[in-house]
Amino acid sequence: MTPITFAHRGGRADAPENTLPAFRRALELGATGLESDARLAADGEVVLVHDSAIRTGLRRVKVGEATAARLAELGVPRLADLYAELGSDFELSIDLKEPGVAVPLLAVAREAGAVDRLWLCARELSDLAAVRRADPDVRLVHSMGRRAYGDALEGHASTLAKAGIAALNLRQNEWSLGLVTLTHRFGLLAFAWDVQEYRRIRAVLEMGVDAVYSDHVERMVAAVGEWG
Repeated sequence: MTPITFAHRGGRADAPENTLPAFRRALELGATGLESDARLAADGEVVLVHDSAIRTGLRRVKVGEATAARLAELGVPRLADLYAELGSDFELSIDLKEPGVAVPLLAVAREAGAVDRLWLCARELSDLAAVRRADPDVRLVHSMGRRAYGDALEGHASTLAKAGIAALNLRQNEWSLGLVTLTHRFGLLAFAWDVQEYRRIRAVLEMGVDAVYSDHVERMVAAVGEWG
C-alpha cells in the first residue's frame, strides 16, 4: 500500500494552518490525506483549530467561548465546512484536542459519509477507549512519545492491538526499522509525524511506515511518488 500523505494542519508551509485554503491547496498538490485538530465552539459545533484561543489583534478569543460563526470570521472552519467545500475523497486524521469532541465529530463525519476515511488520534488511551464505545468501527490512532514507554514498546504494542487501535503515531525521529517491524508484527500501522526534510521523508519510507505527516506537501508528495 502506498503510504498516506497527510498534510499537517493542511500543509501550513503553503497557507495559514487549519484553514479551508490550506486544505484545498494540499489536495491540489496531491496529498492523499489531511490532518487537523478538533475542538468544540461555544454552540457545540466541531471546529478545526489547534490552540484553545485565537489571537485577533491585541485580543485573544477563546475557542470554547465563541460561536462557530464568530470563529469562521477569524479563519477557523467547521468540520462540516471542510466536507461541504472539499467533499470526502481523502483520508482525514484529526487530533482530538478535548474529550467531548469525538461524539459530535463522528456525527458530522457520518452525515458526510466519511467515517470510513477518518482517523481519530489522541495521546491518552482512555480518550481512545471512550471513542471506541461511541463507535466500534472508527479507526483510532495512538499518538505518543516513545520516551513515555522506553523499552516497553513491545508490551505497549500488544496493549494497542488488544484494544483495537489501528495505528501508532510517533515523531519521525523516534522510528527505526526494527520498531516499524515490531509495530507491523502486532497488526498495527506505523504513522510518522513531523517529517519535514526530504531526506527524512525518504528515510522513514525506507523503514516501511504507512503514513507521513508534513507541513511541506509538495515535497512529501514528490518523495512518496519517487519512492513508490
